Amino acid sequence: MRVLFIQHDHVSPYGPVGERFIELGHEVHTFRVVPEEKFSTPNVHVEFPQVGDFDIVVPMGAPWGAWDDENVGNWLLPELAYLKACHNSGTPVLGLCFGGQLMARALGGSVGRAPSHEIGYSYIYSDDESLIPHGPWFQWHYDRFVVPPLATEIARNSRASQAFVQGRTLGVQFHPELVSDMLTLWLAEGGSAEVVKDGQDPTILLEHARREDPESRRRAAALVDVFMQRIVPADVIPSPDAATSAV
Repeated sequence: MRVLFIQHDHVSPYGPVGERFIELGHEVHTFRVVPEEKFSTPNVHVEFPQVGDFDIVVPMGAPWGAWDDENVGNWLLPELAYLKACHNSGTPVLGLCFGGQLMARALGGSVGRAPSHEIGYSYIYSDDESLIPHGPWFQWHYDRFVVPPLATEIARNSRASQAFVQGRTLGVQFHPELVSDMLTLWLAEGGSAEVVKDGQDPTILLEHARREDPESRRRAAALVDVFMQRIVPADVIPSPDAATSAV
């Protein structure tokens, strides 16, 4: 299968999620939305691929808001339309953090600022541990999504909904792709100041990520495996917009 990773910035590689797709024999492609030289002026115009060019689409994280039409609407609104069209055509979608928020909004839910943000590793409460284990999962978000009306919420914590399924779409609020190499990039791109503002020590957070790397990779691989086994197969999905899911 041809798998498209939509990378919204220059510091978000696909990590062990993409690596697992490659290990399974799939052809992985990346599409960068905001070039590095436009990071500080991100409201760029983007032409997304044609629906159907890829067998699986994985929209990833971003430092911008999935609700912020004013500041990134030039590409945010077209991406929402593209992802909705992918979903409606039956293309499986795995939305990661910002990507999960995009899918929630595209499918009739909503996204907005959360009363409090999450940075670091946390456990979640899952209704189906075989699909979404409790974690710990790495979190870095200031917003949260409201689950679409036809979706099934799978996991949550006391701060935000954490995962939902609708048809062949799985959206998660956390970052299963995060390993220490990626966190190093985030901290260097201004993230250290955000971590300090949150009352945390960036050096210790990075060391935590390094210690967590083997388990992070295992969890990411397991998530890809179950996505391929339970979300992707068309024969277990009545229709892309069905109220029930494959879980």
